[in-house]
Amino acid sequence: MCPYTYFTAMTEAKDAKTLRIRMVLYAQDRGVKPAAQAFQATVKTVRKWLRRFDGTLASLADRSRAPRRRPNRLPARVDQKIVALKKRLPRWSAARLKRDFDLPWSVKAIRRICQEHGLNRKYRRKKHQTKRCLREVKKTWRLFQQIDIDTKDLCDIPEYWEQMQRAGLVRYQYTARDVSTGLLFLGYAAELSLSYADLFAQRIIDHLRRCQVSMAGTTWQSDNGSEFVGSWQAKHDSAFTQTIQTVQGQIHRTIPPGAHRFQADVETVHALMETEFYETESFAGRQDFLNKATTYGLFFNLARKNSGKEDKTPWELICDKYAQAHQDDPQHPKQPDPRLPLLPPVYLDQLWFNRLNATAPGGYDVRALP
Repeated sequence: MCPYTYFTAMTEAKDAKTLRIRMVLYAQDRGVKPAAQAFQATVKTVRKWLRRFDGTLASLADRSRAPRRRPNRLPARVDQKIVALKKRLPRWSAARLKRDFDLPWSVKAIRRICQEHGLNRKYRRKKHQTKRCLREVKKTWRLFQQIDIDTKDLCDIPEYWEQMQRAGLVRYQYTARDVSTGLLFLGYAAELSLSYADLFAQRIIDHLRRCQVSMAGTTWQSDNGSEFVGSWQAKHDSAFTQTIQTVQGQIHRTIPPGAHRFQADVETVHALMETEFYETESFAGRQDFLNKATTYGLFFNLARKNSGKEDKTPWELICDKYAQAHQDDPQHPKQPDPRLPLLPPVYLDQLWFNRLNATAPGGYDVRALP
């Protein structure tokens, strides 16, 4: 005899069907009453499962106790109205739909209709899903529709900091990246400076002009650092902004304060270079550092495939966009200028010093600016 009642066994069982089939087979072999006594169940329960048993284990599963029909079911036109509202406003709850549209039906009824049509979503969109959606949007942008520019303090990298102190290496990296293709441009300096950022942007603009890239409509996006916007008390545009606006159609846009995700493309490069370049390479001096930074820039633009951009390199994406543009406009060049991904990084402070000497040679008794 079973030491537990049938109800207790059903409550604790992981799969009630296995116990029921044993009871049904026992009843078929020895009778209903002996089976009821052996499994501590009622005769009525044994007969119920004998009646339902059709030779398959699935016939012994619990059946839904929900009503087979709803006499107060809402008309089809009501269902269509609620479904249309939910599809137009998928993030709105049933309670909000009822409140804002003054619906005469209960929240429970509205929620049930949305559930029947598979429109209820419990959770917000995951972060990786949002990023995937943004990638699809950026994929449709034209070449150099937006350039993200930012700086990185290299002092927070332990492997690089020791070499920086020993070999007198630079502290700041200036980074610009085309959002659509991921093409990377680099510059380095010992300090953050509006003059250096201005010089860095001008160098990129001159390079793109030499490569016959149309810059009309290009947006340069930066954070609100003083190296890009100047003094917070300034009443006029900074030199960096003015340099951007020298090209007709170009604009400089800053992100909202604290919204660092707006700079995700350039911040991604900073994270990649920290692990792939600064933590792994050793530098004998400033020239050795610049040579290796140049090599990494070529590797990034020409050889490194980006899983977030169709598993292609920036140069492959540029060629694809040129081919697509040629189909839409036969006068557009078929192939991009091969010099486009080859702009090497420079020391901006040294470049600035050279420009000062070139533009201010000094008089008979006045030396050039240091």
